[in-house]
Amino acid sequence: MDDLAVLRQEFSEYEEAFLATVIRDQRWDKDAFSRLERAMRGVCSGFEEHDQQDLPRWLVEGFWLCADWLPGHTAHPRFPRPEPSTYYEAALTRLRDLQYWLVTGVSPYLPDHGIADL
Repeated sequence: MDDLAVLRQEFSEYEEAFLATVIRDQRWDKDAFSRLERAMRGVCSGFEEHDQQDLPRWLVEGFWLCADWLPGHTAHPRFPRPEPSTYYEAALTRLRDLQYWLVTGVSPYLPDHGIADL
């Protein structure tokens, strides 16, 4: 499945989607987050490479949910955070970086700099 198809699934009502798990189960699934983040990164890279000017609304809304809604929701004191706080800080920073990349079309990362999985 290509990255855009993965994101369409992740930003829908797909039962295994990262956001669905966060909302429904009040649980941060690291594997689901990694799948989402890799697909977001792939879409950003592809759109930048092809100078994509028109962005589908559903895609922009999905990136917005991840970068702007998710931090507040997962910061609630009753939201379980079993990983070290540095993991969540890095994950939320990555989501903001990816939103910037999607909207501006310019990667916030240095060229030829590998972006590590979290």
